[in-house]
Amino acid sequence: MTSSSPDRPAAGLILSGFLPYRLHAAAEKVSLAFSRLYRDKYGLNRPEWRVLAILAQLPRSTATEIGALSSMHKTKVSRAVAALEKRKWLARATDEADRRVEWLALTKVGRTRFAVLSALARDFEARLKATLGENGVGQLEAGLARIEAAAIDHPKRGKRGR
Repeated sequence: MTSSSPDRPAAGLILSGFLPYRLHAAAEKVSLAFSRLYRDKYGLNRPEWRVLAILAQLPRSTATEIGALSSMHKTKVSRAVAALEKRKWLARATDEADRRVEWLALTKVGRTRFAVLSALARDFEARLKATLGENGVGQLEAGLARIEAAAIDHPKRGKRGR
């Protein structure tokens, strides 16, 4: 009979050594550390930061596109858009050809704030890379690329990770 106890894990899986868990935990720790910077500087939360960063890369976008690009649920995107609009960091414009579509774009204030935040982001990334060293950064980037490719092209799910 196999039973589990606090000193004997079920089926031999130790979560703290499970690679998918470690990847998630490391990403969460890094994300939380970085989020302190933009929270302290401008009071932003993670969804607001992500929407801001995506809009800074595009001339305009829709909330649906932002959700797809950020892997965020539409509710989180909607709340982040509303918060950024309230700050006057983004503006909405209805599509003239399809009145159901709202285009979102950063305002001049939003672009200015993002410029400050992107400098903080680059500094944070530089510190993270310094922790790993040049060789470690290359290995991590290569490993992440392989993991991402394998996750997207898994033979049983087909392309797009379905």
